This record gives sequence, C-alpha cells and structure tokens, in this order.
Amino acid sequence: MLPDVRSLFRARAGDDSVAIVFEDDRMTWREHVQASLARAAWLESLRPAAGPFHIGVLLDNVPEFSILLGAAAYAGATIVGINPTRRGAELERDIGHTDCAVLVTESRYQADLAGLDLGAVGERVFVADSEQWTETLRPFFGARDPEVELDAAAPYLLIFTSGTTGHPKAAICSQARLAGIATNLVERHGLTAEDVTYASMPMFHSNQIMAGWVPTLAAGGTLALRRKFSASGFLPDVRRYGVTYMNYVGKPLTYILATPEAPDDAQNSLRIAFGNEGAEHDLERFAKRFQCVVQDSYGSTEGSVSIGRTPETPKGALGIGIPGTVVLDPETGKECPPANFDPDGRLLNADDCVGEIANRESAPTFEGYYNNTDANQARIRDGVYWTGDLGYRDREGFLYFAGRDFDWLRVDGENFAAAPVERIIARHPDVSLAAVYGVPDEEVGDQAMAALILEPGAKFDGIEFAEYLKRQSDLGTKWAPRYVRVSDKLPSTETNKILKRVLRRERWECEDPVWVRDGAVYRPLTPVDVASILERFRARSREAALDV
Repeated sequence: MLPDVRSLFRARAGDDSVAIVFEDDRMTWREHVQASLARAAWLESLRPAAGPFHIGVLLDNVPEFSILLGAAAYAGATIVGINPTRRGAELERDIGHTDCAVLVTESRYQADLAGLDLGAVGERVFVADSEQWTETLRPFFGARDPEVELDAAAPYLLIFTSGTTGHPKAAICSQARLAGIATNLVERHGLTAEDVTYASMPMFHSNQIMAGWVPTLAAGGTLALRRKFSASGFLPDVRRYGVTYMNYVGKPLTYILATPEAPDDAQNSLRIAFGNEGAEHDLERFAKRFQCVVQDSYGSTEGSVSIGRTPETPKGALGIGIPGTVVLDPETGKECPPANFDPDGRLLNADDCVGEIANRESAPTFEGYYNNTDANQARIRDGVYWTGDLGYRDREGFLYFAGRDFDWLRVDGENFAAAPVERIIARHPDVSLAAVYGVPDEEVGDQAMAALILEPGAKFDGIEFAEYLKRQSDLGTKWAPRYVRVSDKLPSTETNKILKRVLRRERWECEDPVWVRDGAVYRPLTPVDVASILERFRARSREAALDV
C-alpha cells in the first residue's frame, strides 16, 4: 500500500502538542485535524458531479493554508497553489487552466480577482478572513473522518512551475510522493516532535510544502508560519518561536546576511537550514554567523532529478546527482564531454560541455503536468527525463549549474517565463521588438534583461519606461527587467529566431547602450557600474556564472 498524507494527519488526530504558531496565535495538532475535517466535509458538499475536484488557494502563509491542505488530504481533493505575484490575465489563466471548482482567498487579494473572468468558479470564491467564512463552515464543525476511498497516486497538489513554454505548468504531486518526501527528510535531518520549522517561503511554492510543511507534519513538530519572508524579522522570529529548522529557496540567506551583524547572532536555537539555490558565497557565512548546519541542494518540483553536495564537492559545484543523472546535448541526445578548466578555474569549453541536465532512469517517477500534453512530452523524450536546466560536469562527475533554457528565468526564487514579459513590453508604443532573457545575478539565480528594438525615430526614456511598467496590471512583481539593452539589430538565426544564448553571454557588456533599474527609474549603465557588478561577482566567487 502506498503511503499518503492523510495517514500523516490521522497520526496527529489525538496530538495536543502545538502544530502551528502564527503571530500571537497557537493551534494544536488535534485542533488542526478537527479544523481540516470540518473543511473536508464542507468541500464534500461542493464536490462537482463531474470534472476535477480542484481547490484553488490564493493565500499568504496563514494557518488556513495548512488546514486546507489537511482537508484535501481527507477528502481526496486536489489543492492548487495560486501565485499571488501573478496579475490580470496571467492570474485568470492560472485559475482557469487548472479547472478550479472552488477558490479560497483572503480579503487582500479580492482586488486582484476583481474584473477577471473566472468562469464557474467565480460563483464559488470564499474569503477566509471574513465573517461569512465562519458561518459557511459552522454546519460542518465536529465532522468526523470521512474515510473516503483514496487513491494515493492521484493528484494531491498542482504546483505551478515555469518551463520553456510561455505559460507556467501545473506540476502534479500525489499524496504518495509527498508522504515519501516527508519520510526521507525526517530521517535525513533527524526531525522530531521537538523541532520548530520556520515557514517563511510561500506555501504555493513546492519548496515550502516539500521541504518544510510535510516533514513537520510527519515529525509532529511545530510550524512557525510567517505571512511573508522578512530578512529583518528572521532572527527575532527564530528566538521568539524557538525555531530549530528552516527551509529556503533562492536568496533568503543572502538577504538575512545583509542585515546588520550583532555579537550575539549565534545565540539562537536554529539547528539546520535546508534548501536550494543558495549563493555559494553565503552558505558558509550563514552557518558560521548563526551557528547552524546549512544543507544546500538541487531539486525540482517534478522530483525526478536531485543533486546533493558531498564533503568532496568542489567550490561552485552543485554536487553529485542521483543515479542516471547526465548532461546531454538536447538536439542529439548524446552525452556532453566533461568540462575543461584553466589554472584559475575558468571554464574553457562551454560550447561543448554545457548541455541539459537529464536523467536516464527516473522518467517513471515523473507524475506529469496537468492539462498539458505538450509539456509532458517535452519533459520525457526517448525514455529520458529532461529538466530544462543547463549544466556541465567535471571529470570527477560533479555537476555545475549553467543557467536555464533562455525562455524562462528564476528571479529571487520565483520562476517565470519570458514570453508574457515580452508581450507586456511589446505593448509599449515605442517598442518594435522585445526579447527577455535571464542574465546571472551577482548572488544567485537570474536577473531579467530585455533587449529592445524601437520603432523608427523613437528614443528610450528610462523614467517613462519605468512608469509604463508600473501601470501594467498583468506584470508580475518579479518581472520588471533589471537591465534594458536598446539595439538596432539583435543576433538571430537565418529563420529570424532571436539567439538568446548570445544575448545572455553578451549581458550588459555589449556595444549597445544599456540601462539599469535604479530605484523607480532606469538610468544609463556606466563603466563604473559594470566594474562594480563584476567586483560583486568576484567577491561572491560567482565568476563561473559569467562563463556560460
């Protein structure tokens, strides 16, 4: 019999230890289970006669999110995590694409939903911080375990993750896979009921659910919820709640380290920080400053490839992949040759050694994307699972990250595709063509860069362009380009496809004029700026990111 998340909740049904702390509120596991059962009964009353039983959740990190996760586990429903940084037509598309039958949100997001065409679910939008919410649930208080027949391999979560296509894809995660992840991480980190997990990454994201929420549930520990991440709030929260374990993705360690250092920073309860995409330069600094163990790894929402660091992992490398992990030429399917380095560690053969990170053995573990046959076929080709991430490996087998397919980016831990940003920028009356792509960030991940060709006679105005972007209701909060390149002609193939690989390599060091976002405006990038940027890469040992 496959494991399932419902069994993890059933194990907590009589547990009077603290499940959630949120600001000044406390909830025990017994209370959590009772609240989840009430919502499971409510959901059952709304179960569609036909079609998927998908529950859209547009919430910050509030207790209601965790309670609904429990409700779906009991009811055999599917939770769809809606990204609140999406806007307008993109938000409308996410909700419609996943066929949500019910949508639970909070008052702060009602304005974002106003005016959207939500179809049938528009009549089933519930606001979790309203008085009506309590009245809606009242008839279901005291509900018992419904004991519905459960398929642990069926979709339990739909988690949006960007890829090489224009729209985010909804990755499927079953109760069985999530419960397996929980067991693995509890054993790996030695988590117990005494541990307190700091949950400050967004719960619509796989990192918070997989690396934080579900292992805490399995261990019977306490989840210290933070509505949104705050670097300045990190250490006070750790001390206030007695946090022993935290998960992260992207730049949180960097932001925390940027806060003023104090002599007593090490006087805290934190034991482990676990996540992925932490800046190489910051892992050791964070561990030393806060006297904890930092375990950084590579993994995907889809779960078919993971790469972990070993004590022998060279500086700048991701580590060793699970069995079957290779770097392949995406056009030929052949394995790329190993990387060659000069005496200073600079990559010499990027054109040959950089390929797509893939796995020849893990394709059967891929659970697929919802309502996206093309994406499923692109992910599994010839029996191989393709990550969409670029990388290379050295002669000892250690893998290095080399960026992403150039049609998608990861900025500040947030995935998004280039195409929607290009469409928004191209609406500007002075823009003839826009190409958006990722360039390396000095810390970790990407920064968005846009290369523009303007209409004849038009001139780029950095102040006006910033104001234009600010007015676009469908521009995601992470989407505004950090750099803007203005060209007469962009590198392209004979079929007029823009060569984003070339644009990425040229970055801001090109012959064309480049503007940089500085506060609320764009201003011309100067040689002094470029020197400062390169110095930050050197200071953080990130020069290798500039080689690919």
